[in-house]
Amino acid sequence: MDMSTVQRDLKIPTFDDVKEAQRRLAGVAHVTPVLTSKTANAMADASLFFKAENLQRAGAFKFRGAYNSVAALDPAARANGVVAFSSGNHAQALAYAARLHGISCVIIMPKDAPEMKVAATRGYGAEVVFYDRYTEDREVITRRIATERNATIIPPFDYADVIAGQGTAAAELIEEVGAIDYLVVPLGGGGLLAGSALSARALAPGCKVVGVEPEAGDDGRQSLQKGEIVTIPVPKSIADGALTTAIGRHNFPILKQDVDDILTVSDTQLIETMRFFAERLKIIVEPTGCLAAAAVMHGVLACKGKRVGMVLSGGNVDLKTFGALLDARRA
Repeated sequence: MDMSTVQRDLKIPTFDDVKEAQRRLAGVAHVTPVLTSKTANAMADASLFFKAENLQRAGAFKFRGAYNSVAALDPAARANGVVAFSSGNHAQALAYAARLHGISCVIIMPKDAPEMKVAATRGYGAEVVFYDRYTEDREVITRRIATERNATIIPPFDYADVIAGQGTAAAELIEEVGAIDYLVVPLGGGGLLAGSALSARALAPGCKVVGVEPEAGDDGRQSLQKGEIVTIPVPKSIADGALTTAIGRHNFPILKQDVDDILTVSDTQLIETMRFFAERLKIIVEPTGCLAAAAVMHGVLACKGKRVGMVLSGGNVDLKTFGALLDARRA
């Protein structure tokens, strides 16, 4: 797929768009801390840097892309409100961004979305419409509601301003810690990985960019290997934020050009990584947020002696589920 051909059909963001997003987010999004751990370094025999987006507003990196997208709308479009589909983190982020701009927001969520994420989305003022992820098409429902209300659709990952906003997390990481050998990023629909790749290529051109998916949903790995977007059935994994069936069309050209590899990790590895962060770093990271760290800390990515930056993408897991997952592994 030739990049110039794709750009005639889609708006593919660049690092200039990431920099513009940084300007919009300044003083609004948290500049989240970069955490380190001697124990983690010893486990991986490498120098590890964890960008703690679980401490971001609304509990995940998604706030960056959501706020940037709402802020980028012209005033007339913004006044008509926004609509999106999401399993949770984008839902909360867009609802919060809409509230900060004083506009309406409708979120289409799967019936099995975590209760905590549904409650938080409603708490930020959004209207929630449920659908069955296994029998209904969320995009069809979203388009219908957007047409009825003349609202703007802000997709969770397949959208240029979302991608640019997500790229600001990796930009902050690299600007803080300096040169890195690897940038490892969770992968669902590809918005975070695409944005991160834009930042890495501009700020740390020598580093390798690696995405990490759950084993049950390796559409990204298959797509990168095949050179075209591969669609899979709805995967089942505890990484609920990465249960996508295909990489976004805006994301894939960036991934194909700038991502070096895509790896997978098991649910068991995710749970063990969640436990590590809770016990050693005293932070709660949701399963999806642990994807990158699990690949590094369980040796899926060979990075001995390297400087490795990772994004902990979110912390929105209800405590009942969190405790049950950790207890199940102890049994």
